[in-house]
Amino acid sequence: MSQVTSGNFTFTDTSIEGVKIVDVKAYDDDRGSFAETYKRPDFIAGGIDCEFVQDNQSSSSKGVLRGLHFQIEHPQAKLVRVIAGSVFDVAVDLREGSSTFGGWEGVELTAENRRQFFIPRGFAHGFLVLSEHAEFCYKCDDVYHPNDEGGLAWDDSDIGIDWPLEAGAQPILSDKDAQNPSFTTFKH
Repeated sequence: MSQVTSGNFTFTDTSIEGVKIVDVKAYDDDRGSFAETYKRPDFIAGGIDCEFVQDNQSSSSKGVLRGLHFQIEHPQAKLVRVIAGSVFDVAVDLREGSSTFGGWEGVELTAENRRQFFIPRGFAHGFLVLSEHAEFCYKCDDVYHPNDEGGLAWDDSDIGIDWPLEAGAQPILSDKDAQNPSFTTFKH
């Protein structure tokens, strides 16, 4: 995996083309800390050239799994991070013709590690809350279109995501996410 450092950011490629882990340099002292979380010129140098147009924030309890979600006709690139707590964040490649089609990449994002995850257009996205509570923030390069939602089953065996669930635990899903179709259905 290759890495590029620009300014206060280190961009690491993952096993899926276009998906990147972004490590953020923080400045800590006895008063607290400071960190830049986004600087367009540094992100362009790191291989992420998006014009972000919408910021979102969600709050969830331990065991909540949100996803796997995607926009059908209006796909969104996302830059995600956690500002309180911890989550296991996942991107699933839905780009037909991609050598990693149906593959997934996952990373733990915490308030302490300040790590960010870049997910390009053409991916399903989801996350599982690992801490008692988590605040999740993300930038999108297109506005949300409520009539353009798609979803995949979080536990689809063809995708095979290794969610870090406690033994015997089931995630807490929305009614809608509990009905998400299989990857096989998506492909046809």
